[in-house]
Amino acid sequence: MNILLIGSGGREHAFAYKLTQSTLCTKLFVMPGNAGTDQLGVNVPINPLDFAIVGKFCVDNEIGLVIVGPEEPLVKGMRNHFMADNHLKTIPFVGPDEIGAQMEGSKDWSKAFMKRHQIPTAAYETFTFETIHAGVDYVKNHSLPVVLKADGLAAGKGVLICESNEEAVTEIQAMIKEQKFGAASAKVVVEQFLKGIELSVFVVTDGKNYKVLPSAKDYKRIGEGDSGLNTGGMGAVSPVPFADDVFMQKVEERIIKPTINGLVKDGIHYVGFIFIGLMSMDGEPYVIEYNSRMGDPETEVVLPRIESDFVELMLATGKGTLNEYDLKVSNQTAVTVMLVAEGYPGDYAKGKVMTGFDEVKDSLLFHAGTKKNDNGDLLSNGGRLLAITSFGNNVKEAVTTSLTNAEKIQYEGKYYRKDIGYEFL
Repeated sequence: MNILLIGSGGREHAFAYKLTQSTLCTKLFVMPGNAGTDQLGVNVPINPLDFAIVGKFCVDNEIGLVIVGPEEPLVKGMRNHFMADNHLKTIPFVGPDEIGAQMEGSKDWSKAFMKRHQIPTAAYETFTFETIHAGVDYVKNHSLPVVLKADGLAAGKGVLICESNEEAVTEIQAMIKEQKFGAASAKVVVEQFLKGIELSVFVVTDGKNYKVLPSAKDYKRIGEGDSGLNTGGMGAVSPVPFADDVFMQKVEERIIKPTINGLVKDGIHYVGFIFIGLMSMDGEPYVIEYNSRMGDPETEVVLPRIESDFVELMLATGKGTLNEYDLKVSNQTAVTVMLVAEGYPGDYAKGKVMTGFDEVKDSLLFHAGTKKNDNGDLLSNGGRLLAITSFGNNVKEAVTTSLTNAEKIQYEGKYYRKDIGYEFL
């Protein structure tokens, strides 16, 4: 069958890698794609947010499965557009509708959902321009540190951890009054700080059945030792060594099942991925956030560990038959190290020539912000450029291979963290 994959990052290259391994995939289209997906399928230079043109493309190219990678098309209602069209609604579609995508699109919505369905999470209050004075008073007296989250989509950068009440007052005013994160921070969620170790658990659901995918831990800070500014993610490890059977049983009983059942109770037919960001506090799981899609760079370690047919998994999700799918996962450890542009996550230059790909051995290379020029040269075209994923019997083996190959890729201003997985070594 012909498959349409929406997105252009390292996550989508990892999706393309798994989809094209299946004999069920006749032709893969990636919209808009990058230099990596171009090697596996056909990149389509169409804006995924132009739903009418995307729908026409699906009809014209006899698309039999649609998978949406990033959150923005989901939050803006791509699934709703498909379901409202007689030609398009018959195509299996992996990704929630506009209401379901509010799990990521609105921090306030997701916190209210957790409270309603008694899912363990941090205590919180929400403030807007109309209630800014109450918000200032609230953070003035809040225990420290205090967490401020922009309610809307902020490209993974709308979360601030304030170490003093004065800082919290300044930041809540900057977020709401000065729109520090644009419209995303018109509403701000103020949260209790949870102290522990973070990890992510990924679930795919067809609206009633679900499968738990491998766990992962990503590294958000730009600097080694988890220092410096937040990024979209500098690397990831899967599985998470401390997420043993006992811990994962708690996650399933206290978080995954109430989440799936809560969506059903609320009348939300959620079809797609649920990314559950967790904090383990003394071995007890609490939800930090939901996302309505797979994480990046976590996808680059989670998907390569799936050994069963990935197209079958996506079709079962889209058709509501996940209960019939047998998920098989590798016991090996996967680690990815992200190469980024100089200056990221601040201002960075594009158009740097990248070389050394042919010298890489024993790693998967997932392109993120790359493109080819007319001469066939690979150029940098974003902040995060390349995810280098390797397997091993443990974290040390896998990360050593990824770091060895990171040395072989060359471009001006190359940067990557050399301590991914450090707490497990």
